[in-house]
Amino acid sequence: MAIAKAERLMNLALCLLGTRRPLSKRELRGSIEAYLEAGSDDSFSRMFERDKDDLRELGLVIETVENLDGDTGYLARRDSNRLPPITLDAEEAAALGLAAKVWQQARLAGAASGALQKLRAAGMPEAEDDYEVHSALEPRIPVHEAAFEPLMLACRDRRPVTFDYRKANSARAEQRQVEPWTLECWRGHWYLAGWDRERGAERVFRLSRITGKVRSRAGAFSAEVPDVVTVRETVESWAGETATRTARIRLRAGAGYPLRSRATAVRDRDDGWDELEIPYGHGLDAWLVEFGPDVVVEEPADLRADVVDRLRAVAKD
Repeated sequence: MAIAKAERLMNLALCLLGTRRPLSKRELRGSIEAYLEAGSDDSFSRMFERDKDDLRELGLVIETVENLDGDTGYLARRDSNRLPPITLDAEEAAALGLAAKVWQQARLAGAASGALQKLRAAGMPEAEDDYEVHSALEPRIPVHEAAFEPLMLACRDRRPVTFDYRKANSARAEQRQVEPWTLECWRGHWYLAGWDRERGAERVFRLSRITGKVRSRAGAFSAEVPDVVTVRETVESWAGETATRTARIRLRAGAGYPLRSRATAVRDRDDGWDELEIPYGHGLDAWLVEFGPDVVVEEPADLRADVVDRLRAVAKD
């Protein structure tokens, strides 16, 4: 059975790599013997979808193209699946090895390990694992949101997605149609940056507020994908990293240590509360809400109003 599946995957990959135009599922079924032997259209469709997902997991970039008649076709462009010459020095190899240790989910760990093996086979130099020998600390980026993996794959394959999203100040989720650019981690939370088709503008979504399943859609991106550095700056700005003002808050004594670490000034009020001055940028209201009754916003007034609105929205749920 394993040999039969490997042969089927190889034949599918060769078909997708060898075509100059997108091939429909009907054409692929007629070209691959194992698909011809499928008992029914439903059996073939399930087998094809599994095979396509398996090839993408192995690193093959498969494009989904919809023609003017509404038919969906598939192809794997050779220029998108060609590995360039590897020219990494020992320090760069060590950085990649360290990055591979970050992921904690089993499927991501396997993908990272497989990627390292491919790079080493292509000539990436081996590097001594100084971190494992000399350090008691190991970098980890936890991922708990179910939306992470489908969004990661959609970013990699440049596939539009739809999902239900609930804003922090809203009691109900709304469907979003997004062209995903990249995922960024900030303050222990994951964010998706992309192009919101309905709003016609770039948007940043916190993964923990995505409800239900993330569904892929056919078709190409309609907006240009910006440089990765620009996208990262956008995420930092939306998540609150870029501060342009100063906020003054009251914080219950002994609470809110992450807030204290960012404070530029702290004053003991001798009433069980401390007064803090912290940088104020976009997203600070969402962060303050997480501390509940331990935080009271003194000023500015617009930040206080935003925090109150978010707390009211949570109370309605």
